Amino acid sequence: DVRVALIGFPSAGKSTLLSKVTKTQSECAAYEFTTLTCIPGVINYKGTEIQLLDLPGIVEGASEGRGRGKQVIATARTSDLILLLIDASKAEHHRPILEMELENVGIRLNKKKPGVYFKKKAHGSTNTIAYTATCKLTHLDEKLVKDILHDYKIHNAEVVIREDITVDEFIDVVEGNRAYLPCIYAYSKADQNTLEEVDRLARLPHSVVISCHWDLNLDGLLDTMWEYLDLVRVYTKKKGNPPDFENPFIMRGGGTVEQVCLRIHKDMLNKFRYALVWGTSAKHASQCVGKEHVLDDEDVIQIVVKTGNQLESDRYKLEKEMKSVVKK
Repeated sequence: DVRVALIGFPSAGKSTLLSKVTKTQSECAAYEFTTLTCIPGVINYKGTEIQLLDLPGIVEGASEGRGRGKQVIATARTSDLILLLIDASKAEHHRPILEMELENVGIRLNKKKPGVYFKKKAHGSTNTIAYTATCKLTHLDEKLVKDILHDYKIHNAEVVIREDITVDEFIDVVEGNRAYLPCIYAYSKADQNTLEEVDRLARLPHSVVISCHWDLNLDGLLDTMWEYLDLVRVYTKKKGNPPDFENPFIMRGGGTVEQVCLRIHKDMLNKFRYALVWGTSAKHASQCVGKEHVLDDEDVIQIVVKTGNQLESDRYKLEKEMKSVVKK
């Protein structure tokens, strides 16, 4: 359903973590670079299959190709969540290096995409840059924006800035190849550190402290992964039957009834009449909703389709409208 990339320095405990939370047995040893290829595993959690990728350890300079770093990081760009596994005893040294390597290849950790509309236009006789800012900017102005675009040889474009952003964030928008991914910092080997250091690391933003040797806080790590992935489980129900709690539909947060219909069958949307919803997104039990209704986690949905006569009536109305358009 979703993919999580496990990234870290050699001997950080990635293969051990993979063996602990999945049924995949990855080779573990006391020397570095034990894992030389990507090893996948599957975590079955809350009815969801989460693919965990044990990537080879990266080294300083990986973004420049050292130690096959580019291939490793390219795999991470396709994931839904990045799990940075860091040796707790080397956290102050390893974490900035890992963040810098990912930053250099265009991966932005725990950042949202800037609120900027940018569109390049074809070159014409009058090349102009249409600039609009809907808020007060403290790092940019119209002249600086145009200078940056001219450096990229862009002379005809439309720019609408909707929030106060930095110069680097605007360059990310112009480049257009940045990946904005959620990230969890997991500090391993907590059993080898003092309680004061473990407490300090656990209080850092986006951080979880674990110990694979003692199986400490592995459940907490899975809970945090579920929260960051922002997944929604939707159960289906047939008329007159209990809900099917065995095989839920897994969707992103903010998923609608329309997306459930498309997951069932592409023709379901054409036959859709209304849906009955039970759960936290409904104002009352068995609320009748349309296809734009946003579903919450563990909602139950029953889809009601149109009858043959209703489909025939819709087809007749469509043909009548098309004929009237042709006459006009």
